[in-house]
Amino acid sequence: MAGAGGQLTLESSLPVAGRADINCRDNTVHAMTDKLTIALTKGRILKETLPLLSHAGIEPAEDPATSRKLLLETNHNDVRLVILRGTDVPTYVRHGAADVGVVGKDVLMEHGAEGLYEPLDLEIARCRLMTAAEVGWAAGGSRVRVATKFVNIARAYFARQGLQVDIIKLYGALELAPIMALADLIVDIVDTGNTLRANGMEPLEEIASISSRLVVNKAALRSRHDAINDIIDNLASAVEARRDAKT
Repeated sequence: MAGAGGQLTLESSLPVAGRADINCRDNTVHAMTDKLTIALTKGRILKETLPLLSHAGIEPAEDPATSRKLLLETNHNDVRLVILRGTDVPTYVRHGAADVGVVGKDVLMEHGAEGLYEPLDLEIARCRLMTAAEVGWAAGGSRVRVATKFVNIARAYFARQGLQVDIIKLYGALELAPIMALADLIVDIVDTGNTLRANGMEPLEEIASISSRLVVNKAALRSRHDAINDIIDNLASAVEARRDAKT
């Protein structure tokens, strides 16, 4: 399965007739192609995933940064890439439209990972999911209002703290919510914290450490076991090499 230098030689590992039929209980759809499809999350995660894929021997035929295509061929005739919004990656993989995906752990925590196998932490796009408030904020006697796009995570977190809160769902610019008196706290992804500080806010409690994960359709893992395991093994090698390069 693995070629020289640990790179993939996938052609020989894929079934000649394509993916085996999967019944409805597996919550998958029939693939329309014999190609193994890898779903990638656009943005920062895509940028940090591409070097790992390159180490695993998979190169896009076109530069995703300049191409307008969302479905890209690769240097393997039997492997293709699809570029998606992060929240859509688990759906594509779960239903069998993609075999493998790369997505942030925050998305898996918020929307669930049912039907997915999560074999590898890729250790990229690291950040923290945190609560934050205006500098000097202190809880009063009234019910706390929390603005976030991570409704399920926030609700579960505050329930564990024994706190009853009002969750306000927003899709962006969460830092505005306390400034505009819409909310007392926010729950959001924090990288450097610069945006919080620029808006008079400070991080408070860490809810989870976030990084990007490799996810696999469970039915595809059975029908394309060798090819997908090669990808997992070679990406694991890439992660280790990246880690060693930093030390």
